[in-house]
Amino acid sequence: MTIEPHEAPNLSGQIALVTGSAHNIGRAIALAFAHAGADVVVHARTSKDELDAVVTEARNAGVRSVGLLGDVRDHGDVAHVVDEARRELGPITVLVNSAAVRPEGPFEQMTFEEWREVHATIVDGAFLCTRAVIGDMLGQGRGTIINIAGLTAHTGAPMRAHVVSAKAALIGFTKALALEYGGRGITVNGISPGLIEADPRPGQAPRPEPAHRRDRVVPVGRMGKPRDVAAMCCYLASQHARYITGQVFSVNGGTYL
Repeated sequence: MTIEPHEAPNLSGQIALVTGSAHNIGRAIALAFAHAGADVVVHARTSKDELDAVVTEARNAGVRSVGLLGDVRDHGDVAHVVDEARRELGPITVLVNSAAVRPEGPFEQMTFEEWREVHATIVDGAFLCTRAVIGDMLGQGRGTIINIAGLTAHTGAPMRAHVVSAKAALIGFTKALALEYGGRGITVNGISPGLIEADPRPGQAPRPEPAHRRDRVVPVGRMGKPRDVAAMCCYLASQHARYITGQVFSVNGGTYL
């Protein structure tokens, strides 16, 4: 038996769309892809200045990059983002559904509108973005879809019934698509980040620590960093991971064993 040498992920020739990539985890994923050689579509709903900064960093890594604004909850916006990405860079081969909102509030006070806003961003957004690129992936006979779920989809969390249920739905979505497209060159996996450090946006004070994070113990002894999640994304998008699909990878330092 011949053992092939392991090489660092090389994403040259790939065109990656990362939703919600102007800040924190999404930003780290987009830039990790760029440093691995992929051309990158950076996306945000409204954060134009942050979006442009990430595009500049990606281009400085020596790849093509375009920044596009759009609301993943809106079919027309998603179609525009994908059409512009295709026109500027080519058909999408890697999609990371990272866009999310994470409000907190008691369930008994939660309105249906608040519930729907979270599900529309996390679940409907993943549906619309995936639906928009799946045809190109099928046409090329290859593709990678990565859905960013979360620790609370497995553990639950107080004050976040809408977020927890939406992230759990994203895991089900991952498994369904993995079965449907596994034989057609498309892998679909999820990543559940644990306690990841988040930088406040410029001009904003740091947000209070969410209730579900305060008593968590991280066995490795530190909080995670966005780059920890990005490293897993690079691996899943690479040729090394073509035999992996339908899985949800916990990047959490052992927080949930």
